[in-house]
Amino acid sequence: MAMAALPISISPPHHPPPHLLPTPPPRPSLHLHPHNHLKSLRTPPLSSPSAAVSAASTSGGVSFDAYMSPSLIKERCKSWMWRGYRINYLALEGEGRSVLLVHGFGASIGHWRRNIGVLAENNSVYALDLLGFGASDKPEGFAYTMEVWSQLILDFLDEIVQKPTVLIGNSVGSLACVIAASESTGGLVCGLVLLNCAGGMNNKAIVDDWRIKLLFPLLLLFDFLLKQKKIASALFERVKQRENLKNILLSVYGNKESVDDDLVEIIKGPADDDGALDAFISIVTGPPGPNPVSLMPKIVLPVLVLWGNQDPFTPIDGPVGKYFSSLPSQLPNISLHVLEGVGHCPHDDRPDLVHEKLLSWLSSLPAL
Repeated sequence: MAMAALPISISPPHHPPPHLLPTPPPRPSLHLHPHNHLKSLRTPPLSSPSAAVSAASTSGGVSFDAYMSPSLIKERCKSWMWRGYRINYLALEGEGRSVLLVHGFGASIGHWRRNIGVLAENNSVYALDLLGFGASDKPEGFAYTMEVWSQLILDFLDEIVQKPTVLIGNSVGSLACVIAASESTGGLVCGLVLLNCAGGMNNKAIVDDWRIKLLFPLLLLFDFLLKQKKIASALFERVKQRENLKNILLSVYGNKESVDDDLVEIIKGPADDDGALDAFISIVTGPPGPNPVSLMPKIVLPVLVLWGNQDPFTPIDGPVGKYFSSLPSQLPNISLHVLEGVGHCPHDDRPDLVHEKLLSWLSSLPAL
């Protein structure tokens, strides 16, 4: 999701110069027929507390009933060394085109629990935990930037996927995908799906929104206070308490039933890791990074934009939402669908609505 919608940004990264470590020995990948593979993802029905199969919904003759539990996702994940850091990723290799799922702020691969199985029916599905999130490394004192994450995506495509891929991102994950697509030169990005795309690593990037202008002095004060480690630690400990996390999630989801115990744990678990506080401070107080307004006109690939109309972080009537809403009339490669009653994380909030638009769009792409 994008608690990145807490205003955020950063100065140039002060991390070691880029150098890729030797790639670890390849692990056996899953080469399964998509339909058999989907069966392997299904776990007990909703009668169990941590149900793994959601209620089925059908659109256009396609049944959406796969739910991949966080525990199963964890079991299937692998590690990849990137510039000296361990990156957690999932690879379900089957038939069809490749898609890469990129989560938002505070989230991880598990946030795609309602989508992985459905997509795996006819696609090879990859997902990763961005540096600083999920089970990926969270180096202390690291200066996080949008550019770091976009380069991570490009290197992952080059080293792990190694074939043309559709990037699918939510919130700041969407923006990282936009940056990666705008910089990709090897033909490894063949499409882009943006779910409530962020305008920057934090809302300080959106200076022409009256809501941000009104709050901007408070945002600067908030940044100053967060840079005081004791204050930041106390705030972070409070935010990541289960009840507080659940209330935050309820405020950004349109479908409140999607906010379950699994979701709370997906967010809370990694927040307890060493280095999570440093990541929180760096992202919330750092520079916003490249703006999608300057990047989208450069992208000639097919683009699908899905936007929940009840998003309090990047509202459809805010500057970022209005900008993306205007693009289909200006750029023929871009399609937009506004999803009614949906919040900031459409893929987990109302996966049925997302799949209805996403699957048909994927099937319409030119054959590779």
